[in-house]
Amino acid sequence: MADFRLEAEIRTEFGKGSARRTRRAGRVPAVLYGHGQDVVHLSLPAREFAAALRNGGSNVLLTIALDGKEQLALTKAVQRDPLKRTHEHVDLLLVRRGEKTTVEVPITMVGDVAPDTIPNHQLSTVQIEADATQLPESIEVDVTGRSAGQNITAGDLVLPKGSVLITDAEALVIGFLGAPTTEALEAELAEAEAEAGIEREESDEAAEGAGQGDVVPEPQDQGSGESMGSAEKSAQDS
Repeated sequence: MADFRLEAEIRTEFGKGSARRTRRAGRVPAVLYGHGQDVVHLSLPAREFAAALRNGGSNVLLTIALDGKEQLALTKAVQRDPLKRTHEHVDLLLVRRGEKTTVEVPITMVGDVAPDTIPNHQLSTVQIEADATQLPESIEVDVTGRSAGQNITAGDLVLPKGSVLITDAEALVIGFLGAPTTEALEAELAEAEAEAGIEREESDEAAEGAGQGDVVPEPQDQGSGESMGSAEKSAQDS
């Protein structure tokens, strides 16, 4: 696991106005705490911090250089602007090499499942305990060839050496379902429509089969034919 070195600066002003000025200067307001020391208010270079998260993941190990002293830290909380997605504030936790810490690690799914199988991702992260300097960026789960019912639990995950699973081993991480057939989808739709009180219209074919929609030629007026016959007979008689 790579660590990233960031040059921090002490913050002596606080409040929303001070935080905005810090961000306009291209830095991120932060606090550093842990190991029983007083909370330190500082700022980090915004661009370098964003690059560290992008390349090292949410559990990236940071080397914080402050007043000629370097300390290792992990990001415990990151506040982002909901629209700009810029970093608004960071909480940093001091750690030491060889020290155990508990973190949430993202789950990454790789491979292709069996045909007509749908993966159902239940957990996006699992909690593990590991050396603060050996935290994984993510845990890969190979789903190649998995079919319906071949589910993966937290206990099935392959963890990095020295890591301990904190999440319940029986917790479902990824479930696998069989793809529904057309008949099943039609039956489900019909059931939902029935519950909602919706009546389906008959199809054209059904209507034709029931004798509806056929064009029947109108019968000739028999009375008219009789009148013409009478007129012709009268003409002959005269």
